[in-house]
Amino acid sequence: EVQLVESGGGLVQPGGSLRLSCAASGFTFSSYGMTWVRQAPGKGLEWVSGTNNGGGSTSYADSVKGRFTISRDNTKNTLYLQMDSLKPEDTAVYYCAKSIDDTWWVSYDYWGQGTQVTVSS
Repeated sequence: EVQLVESGGGLVQPGGSLRLSCAASGFTFSSYGMTWVRQAPGKGLEWVSGTNNGGGSTSYADSVKGRFTISRDNTKNTLYLQMDSLKPEDTAVYYCAKSIDDTWWVSYDYWGQGTQVTVSS
């Protein structure tokens, strides 16, 4: 059974940092691309960042470029999102998702339950 479990969310002041983790199980993690998606209150899903299966290729939404860093540890079956210089508009539920192949841009077949990130003073 595929499982994706996010953690690391919380309340942080503007300008602060958080590191999200996504622990994966039930599939060969190193064979699949992964992505982070978020949903702000009252809004639709927004793609945030993606990485290929090896972690050597990454991409970011313009809204987070230069502030967020996606990474993965295939020995620990874990995906990360380092979020720096957080802004109130980053407030959202953050989800990790498993790609259907080794890239991040095609489609996703499994999602985590999400972790809440709130940026507020």
